[in-house]
Amino acid sequence: MQAQLTEKFLTIEGIEGVGKSTAVKFIQQYLTQHNQQFIVTREPGGTVIAEQIRHILLTPNAEENMTIDTELLLMFACRAQHIARVILPALQAKKWVVSDRFVDATYAYQGGGREMQMAQINQLDQWIVGQLQPRRTILLDAPAAIGLARAKHRGPQDRIEQEKVDFFERVRAVYLERAAKFPHRFVIVDATQSLENVQAELEKILTELIK
Repeated sequence: MQAQLTEKFLTIEGIEGVGKSTAVKFIQQYLTQHNQQFIVTREPGGTVIAEQIRHILLTPNAEENMTIDTELLLMFACRAQHIARVILPALQAKKWVVSDRFVDATYAYQGGGREMQMAQINQLDQWIVGQLQPRRTILLDAPAAIGLARAKHRGPQDRIEQEKVDFFERVRAVYLERAAKFPHRFVIVDATQSLENVQAELEKILTELIK
């Protein structure tokens, strides 16, 4: 993987209810206004096959509980398809790639939330993702209780959204650990601020990226 391919790769991370979808829409509008070519995608998902796997991952199943190993492997199966069919072709075409979640989400949700061994995740990360890293990862951060209270108004919850607050506290903790570990890549945005303030921070980040 050549380093220059990641120059236009931007990921958005955070727990439920922090406003990722709203942030992605703002970024989309900003890039459009500044005549930037881009695609917007998401994980898990992003391709026809990956979206089918997403459905399996997120749909509650009363007949059979999904094992955490299955969940982890399906996440990376989605990611393999997503990278090969969407992310790399767009980067090679010199387009911005804006992804709602990427590999940091797996460390946070499966490593933190599910309390899986980080070494297992790292093995799959090295295999499937390799040297592909976002130029910037915007972490929208808020306490789990606040995020979950907001998320309740969005309608029926998926299999992961149904987890308890302590699950999301562990997810948030790992996100913050990774932000501290990779300060060159992460930018933390306080998602408890007003929408106007959040968008002002996003605009500043984007201006620095495309100048």
